[in-house]
Amino acid sequence: MSELGCYSPSFKKPSDVLRMRRKRARSEGPGRNTSSPAVSLEGVRPFTPGPLLNAPGPTSGGVKRRNPFANIENTYNSPKKRALSHTDCDNSALDGKSIEERSKSSLREELFNTDLQKQHGKQLQKPLSFSEDESLFEEDLSESEKTTRVLKSPEAHVICDTTPSEVCLEFPADWSLKTRLLFTSPQSFSWAEHLKAQEEAQGLSSHCRAEYANLPANIQEPRGCVELRCGFQQCLQYWQHPSLPWLSLFPRIGAERKFSGKSTPWAQEAALQQSLMSDWSVSLTSLYSLLKARLCPYFYLCSYQFTVLFRAAGLSGAKGITALLSPTTRGLREAMKAEGIEFSLPLLEERRKNKEHSSSSQISDGTQQTDTDEHISTECNVHSENENEDDDDDDDDDDDGGFSWLKEMGVQDKIKKPDAISIKLRKEHREVRLDHRPESVVLVEGSNTFTLLNFLINCKSLVAAAGSQAGLPPTLLAPTAFRGATLHTLKARSVNVKTRVRTGYQDVCSLEVTGAIMPHTLHALIQLLKPAQRGDFSVALYTHEPTAVLNIPISQTAEQQQLEAVVQDLGRCGLQQSTVQQLATPTVLGKNALRQLHMREHSYSWKS
Repeated sequence: MSELGCYSPSFKKPSDVLRMRRKRARSEGPGRNTSSPAVSLEGVRPFTPGPLLNAPGPTSGGVKRRNPFANIENTYNSPKKRALSHTDCDNSALDGKSIEERSKSSLREELFNTDLQKQHGKQLQKPLSFSEDESLFEEDLSESEKTTRVLKSPEAHVICDTTPSEVCLEFPADWSLKTRLLFTSPQSFSWAEHLKAQEEAQGLSSHCRAEYANLPANIQEPRGCVELRCGFQQCLQYWQHPSLPWLSLFPRIGAERKFSGKSTPWAQEAALQQSLMSDWSVSLTSLYSLLKARLCPYFYLCSYQFTVLFRAAGLSGAKGITALLSPTTRGLREAMKAEGIEFSLPLLEERRKNKEHSSSSQISDGTQQTDTDEHISTECNVHSENENEDDDDDDDDDDDGGFSWLKEMGVQDKIKKPDAISIKLRKEHREVRLDHRPESVVLVEGSNTFTLLNFLINCKSLVAAAGSQAGLPPTLLAPTAFRGATLHTLKARSVNVKTRVRTGYQDVCSLEVTGAIMPHTLHALIQLLKPAQRGDFSVALYTHEPTAVLNIPISQTAEQQQLEAVVQDLGRCGLQQSTVQQLATPTVLGKNALRQLHMREHSYSWKS
């Protein structure tokens, strides 16, 4: 063969191949594990040539190292191959005719242990090899041991580690105004449509008299429940001033396109504008009087530039009457200061407190350092306080002390220092930078709210002087009746649709509510849908974004006795006790608003 030209030096005869395999098996030593590496070691594949031929004793295979350049999809860690390998391992252990057969010695030990079990009548622990599957011996385990084995499996471990979700029986109060609510549920909303004239009349009467019916915890036939249908009509009512049938007066911020092309006879008539403002002033004064007497829980003033929320004493954890304005401008804040109105910027104060707390914690951590380190930390604290006062990290000091380093370098005459005017302009720029941002929200408390009321009545910039909203007074929204108010009804529409799921299509029922949706309306509707939909529904909330910041906390905590006192004091405000109790609890949403709300098995979960 060597003399032929077609002979290859790398060619090996079958006998040579068998000889190499025997030599490799002897070189690995007698102490090598006889189990199959595919089963004994995780992530290791058997050697490509397969088991040894004519080898004495148990079958075994070589170990092939993992290819470091292999794709993750081609390795044992691939989910598909992992599932296939587990299936193959189980089948091979149960089959007994696979490549990874049990050795003769292990079979003798099993038979010996079985005989001992029959003789003594008790179970003995059998020595297991890595190649054996534990499912073969589940028949010898007791029930408690089986349960322990299941809990120790990887799948069961994940289930046991997941703590059950906390049962929330109430959702946080949301003081932002909503423009749309979309309820979805597997149960039908057909009970909310085609109300009879008698049911509508009963709902209107119940709203005006503040009478609420006690619904059962579970309603079997919602369509035949008259109290449910009347209560739904009652929840859709609210009061508004002014009322112009051809104009939608909410929302007002950024709604110029809705007013364009509409008839506005007051735009060019000064006497008509004066008459509208006079009636509006009477309505606003009436609302504040009701608020002070705790006959109205809250109301909104919606202008074309900002929104004001007036709340009665005790709501959201406050001790007195409060008012929130958002968004504001530097000109509006300066005008309020000129009128003697004391107010605060809660978000800015919270940011400053956080900075002071962080700086004080740094100082307290460095108290055990040397005197030099303490001096340096004190200078850093003073510098951070100056930054907090100016609310700008790039501020320059107002005095000449900040330029002392120029004198040390000898270039103080070559560098032009900023004068007092430029420093003042920088401060004004920082104040103007807050305009129309959530951080510009203003909080007015106590007797200053009455001064704010007079300021709003006499403020000329409250009404637009030009544009599509020129001469139109702001919109007043309230849950209870007041002078000059008109009763409005939210629009409700139920639709049944089919949504695509994995298995096909699924019927989903929806209920859409549009209009000026206030906090009490949201709570009343959800309390109504809880028994009607059997505690299983979801709602998507569409927020009027300029009002989302009205959820900032005023008081962090409220005692149970205080909440009970607030509910008792506001017992004649026209709202349910459960709604008043929710509104009296301090909000936890911050400057965010509820976006989604889910109820599963009478438990709430939400997303903001």
